[in-house]
Amino acid sequence: MFRRTAVPLLGAAVAAALLGAPSQAAPSEASEATDTRPLRYVAMGDSYSAASGVLPPDPTAPAQCLRSIRNYPHVIAARTEVRLVDVTCGGAETKNYFRSQYDGVPPQLDALTRRTRLVTMTIGGNNNDTFIGAIIKCGAAGLVAGGKGSPCEEQYGSSFADDIRTKTFPALLRALRAVHRRAPRARVAILGYPWILPERVGCFDRLPVARGDVPYVHGIQALLNRKVRRAASRTGSSYVDLSKVSVGHDACRPIGERWIEPIIGTTNPIVVHPNALGERKMARRTMRVMKLG
Repeated sequence: MFRRTAVPLLGAAVAAALLGAPSQAAPSEASEATDTRPLRYVAMGDSYSAASGVLPPDPTAPAQCLRSIRNYPHVIAARTEVRLVDVTCGGAETKNYFRSQYDGVPPQLDALTRRTRLVTMTIGGNNNDTFIGAIIKCGAAGLVAGGKGSPCEEQYGSSFADDIRTKTFPALLRALRAVHRRAPRARVAILGYPWILPERVGCFDRLPVARGDVPYVHGIQALLNRKVRRAASRTGSSYVDLSKVSVGHDACRPIGERWIEPIIGTTNPIVVHPNALGERKMARRTMRVMKLG
């Protein structure tokens, strides 16, 4: 999801002559009705969708995207009869749906066509550096305070939440609406982010957020997920809620239970991101919500 670990709207016009020739539409409709090819599934989004840090990497992906072949889109594709087009990329923001994220990496919207039938994503966590900013700034404040008090909340107050409400939410609406325009026949799902920290008591030895700031950081993530849910509802998209199923699987849990890797004692080179178990669980929840497989 995060930058440190680290698409132009489609302009479409139909020729006027075709509007007066309905007989030409019938063969296309008939061919689609009898098309036996697997459904075209496009995976979009950031590093939580790319599974950045999970080995092995996807050899077909741009190196900068840090995409894994064990990300939840690959898990879904392996368990269902779909044809995966994976354009997930670590560090992606909603703006990278409309324009290139890196040289040689097309805008993610370019992967969508009218034949696309399924789209999934996690997106929004990188916008405005809000969420990575919260983790980095609160971690730094926690270290200075020796894990005591609420130094991050005292210093930054509502700034992270304000950015989510006034900047991230409108950007999510624009991105999701663009996805539906590009792929009007697709079922579109946007996932919430699984919990990074517990609700109240953290683990300073593994994720250095001060004790009093744990509810503060948890609340920032909860607000982001609520805005993702609302954007999904406003755009006719499906929301894959991970808030309940990921309880007890945060970065403070031991190996085998946690879905998110901590900063200290991590098993992945990219910290504060889903591990392979987390990606499998994200796939499972998405398949259930979308009734796949």
